Amino acid sequence: MSYTSILSTEKDPMGSALKAYQENGKADKIRVFSSQFDEDEMLPKDLFRSFSQMPELEKEALLRANGRILDVGAGSGCHALALQDLIHKNEKGTARETAPQSVTAIDHSPLSVEVMKKRGIQDARAINLFDPTFVEAFDTILLLMNGAGIAGRIAQLPRFFQRLNSLLAPNGQIFMDSSDLKFLFEEEDGSYYIDLAGDYYGEVDFQMQYQEIKGDLFYWLYIDFQTLSLYASQCGFQCELIAEGEHYNYLARLTRI
Repeated sequence: MSYTSILSTEKDPMGSALKAYQENGKADKIRVFSSQFDEDEMLPKDLFRSFSQMPELEKEALLRANGRILDVGAGSGCHALALQDLIHKNEKGTARETAPQSVTAIDHSPLSVEVMKKRGIQDARAINLFDPTFVEAFDTILLLMNGAGIAGRIAQLPRFFQRLNSLLAPNGQIFMDSSDLKFLFEEEDGSYYIDLAGDYYGEVDFQMQYQEIKGDLFYWLYIDFQTLSLYASQCGFQCELIAEGEHYNYLARLTRI
């Protein structure tokens, strides 16, 4: 699959699971495979959470979002729905002055976009973030649920930041979260065993399956804050640590230098 393509139905386990849950109120587990870890699973219902059910880092990002907002990799649209609610409150004069004005939700899964539209997302589009024909400008760009992972690998970060820069309005901001997987390599004495000659330890290969639908192998990047800050600064961004979670995760805000 190219960096600018969208998913086909027969290669979209996540979208298939979201559609099943939207239509039936239940769905089987999504199986998650990796060469680096044991098989894991995702529950589709967890991807339909309300604002009150979201982790604190996600809530913080949504409450700080303003202006014209782009929700990248929106999935079932839970963040976009929460933002639409904030927009409605702003129109009634009950929200803060810097409330959102509009939200555009994109995903490279047409099935997920179908779900979002049925849930009431007003501007949901089947678009790959890297599609060069997507040329609009946004005041806030959101990449949540380990959204920094969209870069895939460390080597792709310059291209990733260049693309975000092209979509960011003047004085705009980007919120993204990630996790530092270093804790997985901790020894009993508290030291860490990481092969510095190998690939970056946060580059993880994944493959997902929902029932008989199996997706292609892809890479997802889990990046520590210091490394993110270094690459961001090399690409013209200042990186600010907004908050840290309880599971080695964090929320970062990026602005142009």
